[in-house]
Amino acid sequence: MDRATAVRFMALYLPITAAVLLSFARPREPRLFAAGLVGFAWTLPSLLALQLCNLRFGWWRFSAEGGLLRGMPLDLLLGWSVLWGVIPILAFRRTRVALVVAVFVALDLALMPACRPVVELGERWLIGELFAVALVLIPSLLFARWTLQDRRLGARAVLHVLTSAGVFLFLIPEIVFALRPGRGWDALLSLPPAAAQIALQGVALLGVLGISAVQEFAWRGGGTPIPYDPPKRLVTSGFYRYLANPMQLSCSLSMTAWSAVLRNPWLAIGGVMSFLYSMGLANWDEGEDLKVRFGDAWRRYREHVHPWRLRWTPWHDPTLPRARLYVAETCGPCSEVRRWFDSRKTVALEIVAAELHPSRDLRRITYDPMDGAEPEEGVRAFARGLEHIHLGWAFAGACLRLPGVSHFVQLLLDASGLGPRRLVPPLR
Repeated sequence: MDRATAVRFMALYLPITAAVLLSFARPREPRLFAAGLVGFAWTLPSLLALQLCNLRFGWWRFSAEGGLLRGMPLDLLLGWSVLWGVIPILAFRRTRVALVVAVFVALDLALMPACRPVVELGERWLIGELFAVALVLIPSLLFARWTLQDRRLGARAVLHVLTSAGVFLFLIPEIVFALRPGRGWDALLSLPPAAAQIALQGVALLGVLGISAVQEFAWRGGGTPIPYDPPKRLVTSGFYRYLANPMQLSCSLSMTAWSAVLRNPWLAIGGVMSFLYSMGLANWDEGEDLKVRFGDAWRRYREHVHPWRLRWTPWHDPTLPRARLYVAETCGPCSEVRRWFDSRKTVALEIVAAELHPSRDLRRITYDPMDGAEPEEGVRAFARGLEHIHLGWAFAGACLRLPGVSHFVQLLLDASGLGPRRLVPPLR
């Protein structure tokens, strides 16, 4: 075995062996598996993105033949993903993040020069190393650490969305391009600017279903989409009022649309596989788990909400109280909002004067789901009310509630004089 073959062999199997040994040495914890899974899922597409940057800036060069993806040996890609995505959480689960980063940076500084002749370092390779730490190692470590400790749920939800986008819209296409050479990304880049914008916006709109569902899992369910970190409460709000599998539907539609944009029919197989997985293994496994955890509430839900067939009107569990939308009666613009909702046939939504809130003085329109979840205010409350009308308005509400969008719209409204107002409540 020559040195190049030995380097590639050890780059793959040493991290995998270390991860296996560490996993056997640790007590069996479902959340530890979930932490390693999300860490690995982040590092894989982000390392490939790093390689694309490397091809542009020339921090290092891979001298290898066969088994390459964008010029990077697949064994190094997988081994590096395990080394940075899995081993840190298995070996240093309670060590300070800064110290763990320092350990793996020091390890990388020693291993990168030792990987000659497969890896040939350029003069500015340390810049690439710093970029890799910022793009790959630190987010992966934080993602895994927060998952293990069940902290920073909002940040984890954002990372789940970014990871899914990286895997389905970047990593899988790159693998397909490598196996079936064709136009690749040129199919998108060669489009006229207006056509490219329309295509990207269309894919993004299909992704709203999945993003909103992840958001719903975090905000209303207290969990994430992965099986070992599931929602703690049954989620039947948002798009789940209309469809039982919005994430899977979003994935299937987005991958199919992405294949059309990139003019590569092989990418549509990803959408088909997502559909088959959802209809088969996921439907059986998740259904049994939810039946055990939520019992009659889950059975009632599935009797009325289909996994793939969208409802036009929202479903509400009749055993639960109706949600309340508190809108001020003594505020002119607010009363217009109330009249607008009153003119629609809302489902399981009670419009109540904000002045009559039983426990506190409200300053913005407020949505209370009445199921123990935190109330929402302002633009987000208005968007929540929209999901009680029909599917079209629910989609508009989901777009309004996206991270960043709701904050921007709220800022515009506040700057236009539609900000918080002090109401004069009646004597309680």
